[in-house]
Amino acid sequence: MQNLTIIKVGGAIVEDKSRLNEFLDRFAQIDGCKVLVHGGGRRATKVASALGIETKMVDGRRITDANMLEVVTMVYGGLVNKDIVAQLQTRGINALGLTGADMNVMLSHRRPLRNGIDYGFVGDVDFTDGQQLAALLEHQLTPVIAPLTHDGKGSLLNTNADTIASETAKALAPFFDVSLIFCLEKPGVLANPDDTGSIIPVITRSDFSKLTAEGIISGGMKPKIENALIAVKAGVKRVIITKAEYLGTDRGTVVRC
Repeated sequence: MQNLTIIKVGGAIVEDKSRLNEFLDRFAQIDGCKVLVHGGGRRATKVASALGIETKMVDGRRITDANMLEVVTMVYGGLVNKDIVAQLQTRGINALGLTGADMNVMLSHRRPLRNGIDYGFVGDVDFTDGQQLAALLEHQLTPVIAPLTHDGKGSLLNTNADTIASETAKALAPFFDVSLIFCLEKPGVLANPDDTGSIIPVITRSDFSKLTAEGIISGGMKPKIENALIAVKAGVKRVIITKAEYLGTDRGTVVRC
């Protein structure tokens, strides 16, 4: 099967013009089919603040009420997504910006209460149409996916970008040999968060349980690795957690079953 590279890049890079340009240069140089999934939470927080809308977070997750849903839709699906698409066109990449609602690519349900917390219009993914995405790739298009899905009943839902990347990789695994790369601020999963040289080269399911119990893996890294493990179990050939500047190298943490 043909190789496919799916890359998730976070808001810290997306919102730094210089770093974004460097990242997109590297992304454009990747051979073969590719998909880009992006975040943009920091930009959404800034826009919300300018509009007088309070941002509420619980364990790093955004509470998305009706007003915040409008903000993230504008920022993720509009400002950030279309800026990336335009930048990729200048690099010879025929990019197509998408949300989960476009072509019915990604359906979700609204997240139920968790520990008594109502996250609002936040989606947990039920279905990803890999066949539709594969058709785009076969026509030499590069999907750029914003972290928005829909419920099939007319409502958009704010959805974690790491989850979207993982679900996209899973859905495309029957059609391609998929590599999934999470690009972070740090060069991989670190044994010591203050030592960038302490990269853990490989993490398996058993390693993950042990490192979580020891407190080495915590916070936002925990769901990221959980998504990576789910993707590997579903047939994704390779998952790497690395620094955006290391894209195209073998540096970082490999996640395996």
